[in-house]
Amino acid sequence: MKLRIQVGSRRQNFVCVSIAIVGLILISGFFHSFAAEPEIALVYGEPWEDMRQRSSAKIAPAIPDEIWFRMPKSDARLRFIDPHYGFVTPLARFFAITFNKGEVRNIRMSPQVEPLLLDDALKVVLDLQDQWRANGWVAMRRLSAPPFADTPQWRALFRDKNKVGVTYWQAGGRYQVLLGLNRFKDTRNPGQERYMIMLDLGKPWLPEHIE
Repeated sequence: MKLRIQVGSRRQNFVCVSIAIVGLILISGFFHSFAAEPEIALVYGEPWEDMRQRSSAKIAPAIPDEIWFRMPKSDARLRFIDPHYGFVTPLARFFAITFNKGEVRNIRMSPQVEPLLLDDALKVVLDLQDQWRANGWVAMRRLSAPPFADTPQWRALFRDKNKVGVTYWQAGGRYQVLLGLNRFKDTRNPGQERYMIMLDLGKPWLPEHIE
């Protein structure tokens, strides 16, 4: 399988966001909530207050008539609610949800609470892909950015500190996801290879049939 790196506006920010995530992990560690699996349970496009009332993780109100984002006040998993396309992530420390004039919009998160070893990171991304397949999501750009797999080719790409592995998935014409995985220098574990995951979900932004 030939793996090629696609360049786009969402991917250009990937490494910078990874750096921000690790900073957040280090800063937020002391304030980590020990409640069992707090979650943000949301429906894309619903009123922000409906999400707040349903979720067990605390998150601040939206700003009236503004477009901005909020982050949960503790580590939290995402429960993405949809009759056909729903899925659940592991706990995340970096978890940003956009609001647009009081309604839930795009999600950007790293579904982990610390940089992971490659085996553990692969378990997370492969489980997400399995959930998407089972619930009707379809992999996009299967030639240029195929779904992740636990293969020597993918492991070699992930271990290359100058590259980022990405794959794209679409749920009908309703949502698209960018899922990324890259090696990251973790100063707390200098002798280990650690990895960061990025999940970016929103309304479709890529042409459906480009390979």
